[in-house]
Amino acid sequence: MPAPRQLQTDEDEVLIANRTFYAALHALDLPLMEEVWLHEDWVKCLHPGWELLMGWDEVRGSWEVIFRSTEQMMVSISRPLVHVAGETAWVSCLENVTTTSQNNFVTALVEATNIFVRRDGRWLIVHRHTTPLVGAPPDADTTVQ
Repeated sequence: MPAPRQLQTDEDEVLIANRTFYAALHALDLPLMEEVWLHEDWVKCLHPGWELLMGWDEVRGSWEVIFRSTEQMMVSISRPLVHVAGETAWVSCLENVTTTSQNNFVTALVEATNIFVRRDGRWLIVHRHTTPLVGAPPDADTTVQ
C-alpha cells in the first residue's frame, strides 16, 4: 500500500508562491511576474533606491522597466522566514542579487519582505519592501533556497 500523501501546509504554499516570484525575477519574465501579484490599486512595492510604488499599474510598470533594462538577473535567497496569519502571510529573507546590463555588473545583498494574501486559493503578493544592506547580518549564513 502506498504511503499516504502529505498535505501541504499554508507555509509550504506561501514558500512555493515566493519561489515563483524569484523564478520570475531570474527569468525576467513579466507574464510570470503578473501571475504572482494581486492586481489591485492598493498593492505596493519598494525597490532598492526607488520611491514607493502604489497600485498594480505602477508596480507592473516598474517590473517592465527593470526587465527591459536588465540582461541577466541572478537572485538567491537565504534565511526565508515565513509566517501565516489567516489569509495574510509574509516571507522575510536575504537576497543575494547579481545583475548585468549594458556592460555593467552589479551585486547586492538585500533584506526583503514579501507580503501575500490568499485569493481564490492562491497566495498573491500585495506588498514588497526591500532594503539594501552594506554588510552581511550575523544570520546571513543560513540555508540557501
